[in-house]
Amino acid sequence: MPLSEIMLQRLEDWKQAAMQLAPLLLGETPERPLVDIRADYNRELARNRPPAGIVSTAVDMGGVPGMLVTPDKARGGRVLFYIHGGGYISGGPSGYLGIAGHYAQRLGARVFLPDYRLAPDHPFPASLDDVVAAWRWLVAQEGGADNIVISGDSAGGAMVVSSMVRARGLGLALPAGGVAISPWANLEMTGVSYTTRDGIDPLCNREILLLMARCALGTTPADDPDASPVFADVRGLPPVMIQVGESEVMLSDAFQLAAHLAENQVRIALEVWPEMFHVWPMFTDILPQAGQALDSATRFLDSLLPSPR
Repeated sequence: MPLSEIMLQRLEDWKQAAMQLAPLLLGETPERPLVDIRADYNRELARNRPPAGIVSTAVDMGGVPGMLVTPDKARGGRVLFYIHGGGYISGGPSGYLGIAGHYAQRLGARVFLPDYRLAPDHPFPASLDDVVAAWRWLVAQEGGADNIVISGDSAGGAMVVSSMVRARGLGLALPAGGVAISPWANLEMTGVSYTTRDGIDPLCNREILLLMARCALGTTPADDPDASPVFADVRGLPPVMIQVGESEVMLSDAFQLAAHLAENQVRIALEVWPEMFHVWPMFTDILPQAGQALDSATRFLDSLLPSPR
């Protein structure tokens, strides 16, 4: 089913906002301040609006700034920890209040979004360090993690797994489970879909992603397990759902991550959505498959959480 003209224009607008970062990827100084370019990017993503009945407030997550999204019909003590995408160089909670709000409404959960530091001013693993610091704070705030689930998209989808691996190594409580949407899980980018889907994926291509990885990683190698969870020791993690669009260049990453988790005795659910593009669940206002994907993710997470008090 072809995408609507409205959807195609929104994708083009998103791509143009992201392309303002091109000089940065080439090691050049952008013509405009980076803070302004990132603000434009977040404003573009913020066109994906949250549903009615959602309130968002700033929150300090143990020294990491963040946002708290609260639905008007919260169910007990349910919490979702959401990690935004943006290739480790862009994005922020203000651009992701739409998907966070729709998750909050569906799960009846408060949603916390850490505003982690971005490369190249703060190269990897600063992003993961901040996410784990915010997770440590949240677990302390909630008195445990039985009532917490985790989700994220793109780079944030990879950090769904990487943050759990890091938290396990630090002896922190783990969430009840997680959903990784379009995870950028192998920064070596050796999968066949980087060739077969190049030019089909309307948002990403291998050439740009290689530049983004170089910009984000700094001196961290692409096969570092923290950056590429397909190489991480994932034993003992809670259940994970992976959602990926069939048109994505990152399709192979999703397959590789799902196989790696399964081979290490992690319960895994893999959904491949025909003709869908990178992080399509963002577009709940104009794309039926976006809401359907979030419904499926919610069912998965709901099955792992305690019944609401």
